[in-house]
Amino acid sequence: MKKIIIGTIIMALVLAGCSKSANVATQSNAAAELSFTFSRQSGSASNQFAVWIEDAQGNHVKTVYATRYTANGGWKARETSIPLWVRKSGLANLDKAQIDALTGATPRAGDLVYYWDGTDSNGMAVPPGDYVLFLEATLRWEAQVLYRAVISPGQGAFLPEISIEYTGNPPGNERSMITGVIVKNLF
Repeated sequence: MKKIIIGTIIMALVLAGCSKSANVATQSNAAAELSFTFSRQSGSASNQFAVWIEDAQGNHVKTVYATRYTANGGWKARETSIPLWVRKSGLANLDKAQIDALTGATPRAGDLVYYWDGTDSNGMAVPPGDYVLFLEATLRWEAQVLYRAVISPGQGAFLPEISIEYTGNPPGNERSMITGVIVKNLF
C-alpha cells in the first residue's frame, strides 16, 4: 500500500484533453484531489474507469467521473466493464441527463486530475466524517484494478493511505494503464 497526501478538498473532473462533465469541481473549491497517469491500451475491453465517493457505511455519495462507453449502456454489453461502480452508482436507474452529467469520453493518455467538491449527487454539502474515494478501472475483460483511500473533508490537508486491489489476470502490460495514483485531502 502507498501513502498519498490529499491537498484539494473537492473531487471533480479537471482533465487535460478530455471533455468536462457537468458536475466539475475545481481545485479552488475541492475537498479532495485524485491524480494519476493514464496509458491508453490498444484493443477492446479496456480503457474504462470511474471515480466516485462513498460514505463510511458504503453508500454511494457521488460519481466524479465515469467513461461514457460504460455509462451509456456498454455495461450491458460488457458486464465486466467497471462492474463495482455500475452496481454501487445505481446506473441502471439513472436517466440520460443524470448519466451525461457524470461522464466523458475516454481521455487521451497522460496525467489526469479529478476533484471532489464535498457534495453529494444532489449538490448538497456532505456532513463531516470519513468518506472513501474509489478509482476502478477495467484493464482488459475481467481484469480490474480498484484503488481506494479514506478522505476526511474538514480535517486538514493530508495524504491518505491508498489500497490497491487487482482482480482477474490481465495479459501483457495492462497493469500499466493506471499508474502513479495520488490522493490528497485538501482541507
